[in-house]
Amino acid sequence: MNTAVADMVLRDDRIIETVAMLHSRIEDRFPNSGLAGLCERLHVVACKASERSTAIAKPIRWLRVSGYLVATGLILALIAAVGLAFQNLAVRPTAGPETASPAETFGVLEWIQVIESGLNDIVFLAIAIFFLISLENRIKRRRALAAIHELRSIAHVIDMHQLTKDPERFFRNQPIGSTEFGESDSPESVNRDTKHSPRQSMTPFLLHRYLDYCSEMLSLTGKIAALYVQHFDDADAVAAVSEVEQLTTGLSRKIWQKIMILEQSRESLSRIDPGPATKRPKGNRRPPTDDTSTDQVTPPNAE
Repeated sequence: MNTAVADMVLRDDRIIETVAMLHSRIEDRFPNSGLAGLCERLHVVACKASERSTAIAKPIRWLRVSGYLVATGLILALIAAVGLAFQNLAVRPTAGPETASPAETFGVLEWIQVIESGLNDIVFLAIAIFFLISLENRIKRRRALAAIHELRSIAHVIDMHQLTKDPERFFRNQPIGSTEFGESDSPESVNRDTKHSPRQSMTPFLLHRYLDYCSEMLSLTGKIAALYVQHFDDADAVAAVSEVEQLTTGLSRKIWQKIMILEQSRESLSRIDPGPATKRPKGNRRPPTDDTSTDQVTPPNAE
């Protein structure tokens, strides 16, 4: 049973190891790139998240003890005040109305005022006790929300890195020529890039890997955010983590749409232009294949 429960828990060391491995992969494929630097930053944040989530899960003992002591002191002070009030305002049944002091002629209206004042004191005391007891939870919530906000910012930065990575630009004709509107009059140059278009120096394969790395970083960002609420059951913190997970899922879905467009464009291009290696030879010449090829052409004087 314990093993099954342990398998359902996010392990911070495994997440840190996965982020470090992803950084090595990005550095190997795209050395000294901005995405590699961002993944290194994500690794640092993952290490800090491990320490922060552990600290948030632990109780703040000095704060708990202080809160309980102050609450106990307030309760004892209220009990003492009520006791003194009853002692000073007690009515002596043997005293007559002529010789009784104001404290001894305490009537019903005065008792109602005392009870109302006592109820107000009890309400304010309950509010003070609740404030002291919930102070620890509010401090932890503030720390968790600040860390989760940092992860939300990282997710947006990851999205900025893939924002200009357009897979359709690999399959456009880009002839030279321009008009006053920035495009050539020839129909084949409608989709050409302008001088302010982002530079595209990647091959389709490298773009596929780049987008895949961005998707993995977004997924790991959501997992790092989940560490903060794994052992801290707070409604506001859980809602913030859910927002980060929804954000990373939506951004990752957008990236995978680009990957699908890239794959579909490559397949369409391969069907339209299969390449010289798969074209049939013209005339009676043999294709440029080895001797084991079965696609042989009979010479005209063979018969």
